[in-house]
Amino acid sequence: MADAADHPVQVERRGAVALVRLHRPEKLNALDLATRRRLAGALRDLAADREVRVIVISGGDQVFAAGADLRLLADKTPGQVQALGFSELWEPIVDCPKPVIAAVSGLALGAGCELALMCDMIVADAVAQFGLPESRVGVMPGAGGGQRLMRALGRPMASYMLMTGARLPAARAWQLGLVCELAEAGQAEAKALELAGQIASQPPLALAAIKRGLAGGEGLPLAAANALENREFLLLFDTADQKEGMAAFLDKRAPVFEGR
Repeated sequence: MADAADHPVQVERRGAVALVRLHRPEKLNALDLATRRRLAGALRDLAADREVRVIVISGGDQVFAAGADLRLLADKTPGQVQALGFSELWEPIVDCPKPVIAAVSGLALGAGCELALMCDMIVADAVAQFGLPESRVGVMPGAGGGQRLMRALGRPMASYMLMTGARLPAARAWQLGLVCELAEAGQAEAKALELAGQIASQPPLALAAIKRGLAGGEGLPLAAANALENREFLLLFDTADQKEGMAAFLDKRAPVFEGR
């Protein structure tokens, strides 16, 4: 059931998939404080909902999010910006134990690009553009956008985008591996929901373990990351879903995963 049409964040549950849609079309989905708070609350609720296995974050078929609302920040001191609590509002997205897919149609700039980068994967339409143009207004990304971009694309490309404010077109983002699936213009949400449905059919405990392994191992030396992955692998042999999945494969039938 969708939230009221005038709310800046709308949530719709479609079986095991939840769609979270930014809805400030008159502001190109700029992320003001109210929107950030509602988005954080939605992710907390969905993380706790056992019926939801995959989450899609979308801005609709025209724009994902064109950045932060600069009117909120323009006259602030460092302490005042910190007091807004932006870091805490990003945590439910970064720490969500379930797969989160960004569906990017049109612009994903500044904080909007950072939001997409926080997700586990990005589906974009053909006219999508990604950018972190904060340097043009005298600042830099403050929610890990530069660090995530560097890990995704490498330091030279991240330096180029951060220092020039240049936008990365969807086709190039797909070539570089930032985007995992490319859709026709205006179809990123539909494509992301299709992908989410496929992922939702997988065993949820295995998905959560994969996500923990990738997140925890990203900054570790290879040997330590391998050890972390092996531990997650072994723990899955103590789940009913592992027994069901392997039995179904050997029996040549479709598995039924219950998340236990």
